[in-house]
Order: sequence, then C-alpha cells, then structure tokens
Amino acid sequence: MDLKEEHLLGDQVATHWYYTAKRAALLAATRDVAAGHVLDVGAGSGYFSRALIRAGRSSQATCVDLGYPADSEETEAGRPIRFRTSIGLTDANLVLMMDVIEHVADDVGLVADYAGKVQPGTHFLITVPAFMWLWSGHDVFLEHYRRYTLAGIEAVLRAAGLSIVAGHYFYGGVLPMVAAVRGVRRLTRAGQAPASDMGRVPPLLNGLLSGLCAAEVPVMRLNRLGGTTAMVLARKA
Repeated sequence: MDLKEEHLLGDQVATHWYYTAKRAALLAATRDVAAGHVLDVGAGSGYFSRALIRAGRSSQATCVDLGYPADSEETEAGRPIRFRTSIGLTDANLVLMMDVIEHVADDVGLVADYAGKVQPGTHFLITVPAFMWLWSGHDVFLEHYRRYTLAGIEAVLRAAGLSIVAGHYFYGGVLPMVAAVRGVRRLTRAGQAPASDMGRVPPLLNGLLSGLCAAEVPVMRLNRLGGTTAMVLARKA
C-alpha cells in the first residue's frame, strides 16, 4: 500500500472499497500458492502481507520499503512481521509487488534484483496500474513512471527471468467510471497541482463499489480485456 494513499484514507483504510477488493483479488490469485514466508516489496504498512497472515495463508512476512525510518518487528495474529529498508537473500516463497514497479525507472532491473534473492519455484504476484490513456494527475502525485497493458507487464516479468503463470485485468467494472472521471478532470483541472484520486467515500457508495468489485473476483482470471489494474502471477523457474 502506498504510504501517501494510506495517509489520505486514514481510518477508512481497512474498509475502503479499493483496498478490500484488491485484498480479495490477492487471496484469490494466490489460492494455489504455498505462501509460508511472504516477502512484501514496497509494502508500506504491510496491508497485503497482513491479509495473507490473517487468512492463515502465511506463517511470516518480511516487508521491505525505503520509506521506513528504521528496521522493526511486529506480530500479526501471533505471526512475525519484519519491516526492513533492504534485504539480501531470502527463503520467501511468495513475493508481493503490489503497485510497486511503476515507481521506478528500471522496472525490469527491480524485478530481476528480487528474483535473484529467492530460490527457484518462488512465486511473484505483481499488480500495476493499467493503460497509459488513463494517465492523470493521480499518477503524477504518486510519482509513477508509467502505466501498463497486460502484455506489457508480462513482457517485463519475462525479461526479468520469470515465467508467467496467469495474468488478467482487475477493476473492470469500474473502468468506465474511472475513465469518465479522469476525462472530466483533464478538462476542469488543467494547470492545477496534481492530486490523488484516492480518498474517503460515503458508506453507501463504498458499499456499492465493494459489491461491484466482489462480483468480479470469481471471474477475474478470464479478463484479458480491460480494467484499471493489471495483475500477474509469475514464477521463478
């Protein structure tokens, strides 16, 4: 979770439709992966690795983020979580990169670096923002370098030495709304300082969007057409 977005959402983080939907998608995408030790890269608060632990899918997690003021350790549901600014070789068998590689100039290099830290057979779950035509002040605010097509992110992962297990788009149901809102904002906010689209939403709208995304999760693996996020499960051979 991007720390900038977490600060914007405050205490709604745990119930916000966007993150509850991505958490459900993560659990569904990794349901067949043995994830004893999770390495969560660019983890922020550790939202996603905590979700795996709470679901009984992981026994420990290591969260890596340059934004941490110092190394520290916590527990979640009685399981250890380590927070580190960097790591070396690791025995993690699932690596999460949830909306991370769009933040660096060398996306292939970042993935390859972490692929070199894990053993063969380790799975990677990667999410990235989809489609450059959705580029907006939201991306500028979050310091993105790019957005991706599904084929584009799969090519990055192959170039980094990984093989593709499954890939699809997510948030397909909200894509028309997001496209419309960003189109209007391009016209009405020209010249204004870039800002995130993420923010608190009223309970009724939050519930409606949560339900729309929840209905998408069971069939998301069939969607190679469109959404606001591309999600890929890959594996180090």
